[in-house]
Amino acid sequence: MTQKEKMIGGKLYLAYDEELIRERLHAQSLCFELNQLPPKELAQRSELFRKLFGSIGEDFYMETPFRCDYGYNITIGKRFYCNYNCVMLDCAPITIGDYVMIGPNVSLFAAGHPVCHDLRYQELEYAFPIAIGDHVWIGGGVIINPGVTIGSRTVIGAGSIVTKDLPDDCVCAGNPCRVIRKITDRDRKYYFKDKAVSND
Repeated sequence: MTQKEKMIGGKLYLAYDEELIRERLHAQSLCFELNQLPPKELAQRSELFRKLFGSIGEDFYMETPFRCDYGYNITIGKRFYCNYNCVMLDCAPITIGDYVMIGPNVSLFAAGHPVCHDLRYQELEYAFPIAIGDHVWIGGGVIINPGVTIGSRTVIGAGSIVTKDLPDDCVCAGNPCRVIRKITDRDRKYYFKDKAVSND
């Protein structure tokens, strides 16, 4: 089994493998090119992202700067928007559904290092997949750790650190991130209420 196969398969692997170094340099070069583009070069930006990522749906828009490890492990659905300074450490697959919005300074870390010092001393690393459902909104400054799945239609508050799976249809926040409450019809009514009416 190659180091790349171990990496994608969730096993301990050596990141300083020649194949992986070569692929990271390729992704870094594309990211560098993306991040140097003038803001008006939208078509070229879109073309470079399509070269970088494994798959992108229609109506994709991502602000730069952006950084990732490999790019080919990132799959993004349709109607996606991401704000500035996103980092995706995609040593394992990062799968993002349709209609997802991501705020500024968000980090998705599929990569990790063992807790045991002797394994770190051997330069072994691991990576677990991250999956984000449809219609998710991730607030600014959120960090998502390896192996996390986020349910559809869930909202994650700014500054949260997500260490465990989150269910569908919830408002979640905190460090560690946890479910604050379910999203209900009351949330929909809030935005259309008469301003003279109480929030109760």
